[in-house]
Amino acid sequence: MSSRRFSRAAALIAVTITAAVLAGCAAPANRVAGGGDGGTPVAGGTLRFAVLDAPANLDPHSGSSYPESLITSNITDKLTYQNPETGAIEPWLATSWDIDPELTRFTFHLRDDVTFSDGSKFTADSVKENFDLLGFGNKELGIVPVTAYWVGYSGTRVLDPRTVEVAFTRPNAGFLQALSLYFSGILGHTTLQLPKEQRSLPQNLVTTGPFTVTEHVYQQKTVLKKRSGYNWAPASRKHNGEAYLDAVEISVIPEAGVRTGALRAGRVDAILDVNNTDEAPLTREGYRIVPQLIPGRDIAFDFKTDLFPTNDRAVREAVKLAWNRDALSKTVLTPSYKVSSSVLSERVPGYVDFSGTLKQDQRRAEQILEDAGWRRGADGIRVDRDGRRLELALIGINNLVNNKPAYELIQQDLRKIGVDLKLNVLPIPDYQAAITQPQRWNIQVANQSRADVAVLEQVYSPQFGNMAKLAQGDPVYQQAIDTLGAVSKTIDPQRRAAAAQAAQRFLLEDQVLTVPVYNPAQVTAANPKVHNVGYEAQSRNVFYDTWIEPR
Repeated sequence: MSSRRFSRAAALIAVTITAAVLAGCAAPANRVAGGGDGGTPVAGGTLRFAVLDAPANLDPHSGSSYPESLITSNITDKLTYQNPETGAIEPWLATSWDIDPELTRFTFHLRDDVTFSDGSKFTADSVKENFDLLGFGNKELGIVPVTAYWVGYSGTRVLDPRTVEVAFTRPNAGFLQALSLYFSGILGHTTLQLPKEQRSLPQNLVTTGPFTVTEHVYQQKTVLKKRSGYNWAPASRKHNGEAYLDAVEISVIPEAGVRTGALRAGRVDAILDVNNTDEAPLTREGYRIVPQLIPGRDIAFDFKTDLFPTNDRAVREAVKLAWNRDALSKTVLTPSYKVSSSVLSERVPGYVDFSGTLKQDQRRAEQILEDAGWRRGADGIRVDRDGRRLELALIGINNLVNNKPAYELIQQDLRKIGVDLKLNVLPIPDYQAAITQPQRWNIQVANQSRADVAVLEQVYSPQFGNMAKLAQGDPVYQQAIDTLGAVSKTIDPQRRAAAAQAAQRFLLEDQVLTVPVYNPAQVTAANPKVHNVGYEAQSRNVFYDTWIEPR
């Protein structure tokens, strides 16, 4: 079998992201991109860290919210590591890998010095057991497969105690990157034998990471403790061996002002989800601001083509053109964030700048609606030939500080062209419940963090997320499958870049299935005595390199 070694695959994945990341690195002394802030690390101490949302599900394979994946990113290791600064895919629990030319078979060579937190040894059998659950699920245990990333999975073969072969029925160019994501953390045998309800209990979490969960009180706090003897971090990390911190106490403080007050009062050492209005004052007061753009699909208005009136392309095009992105940048966002210039974050390999397509042109937007038969009603809102109002129902999440203000700005601009945008911006649990109810939404707003262009196929292809609800009889249905699926069929840099560009053009120009709004970021504010506040590639906080000056 011919193969490609890992070094080539890593180089291909890294090409685009490197320039984008490095371009954004300049920052004031107390505004640190990437968390590297110098000093000689000191071991010991407990980091008191406050967050907005409460982690509910600590199972690394199914906990999907940011606070959940923040926890699991610190207690699990993965086969591969995506370098957050370069985007390269690097060895972690796998020392190297081979890929067949069809991108359907991946052979991994594993470390032999890794143990789980219960003392058991990490082997090829560990990988097979994890991957079979991720790829196939287990009905008896209530485990569903992670279909978006494991589509076409046909199984894992143990070739010897340190070698496994993972097979797919279709090309999977994004698989190495998918293995670096938070849900791909390797779990121990005893955890994997448990039903879904028991897998997320702290006492049942057997992992290989630098921290373990020792306490979890829902909606209050989660405590991570350093694992003694840990010594298998990726080579590009700032150090090897055990974590510097003895422990991390993660407390839930939903109100932004209260979180900031707790930081100023010294009750916590660092906070996540910094309110926009607090960034500048905290910077002036000497606190360290550490932002990182979230790679993947930006916060975007995803249109449902199976509903009136977003089944009309003219309506979707008008929404794209109607609102002022400069105003969003100046009145809502801080320098930690960026207005979208594509459906992809600029931190994703394959990103292409479509800012020309997304430029505001209200006159053209109104003309498009006029030509499509939408006329102004008595209240200024347009109606079609049957008298139906141009009213759009939007559902979104309020878990990021910019979301609601951004949507309200767009709402105002849309009203100027005769579009009535109804906003429903909800907490995560209410949002998750609402999208399953009979109430139908014209626009669903969310983002998907993944630093690989395959995120577009994952979200929009009718074979997977089908976010636009394309119907099988629609001629665009197969076109979407082919155009979006092309990104998963090659790791050749030129061919994948071309496929990525075509996928973005299809979504933004050809069919206007989505209108990106802004690239969200995670923003941490820390006491200046806290050093190396950092993130993994998908912008989850990781505490392995973090250290605190003695109090």
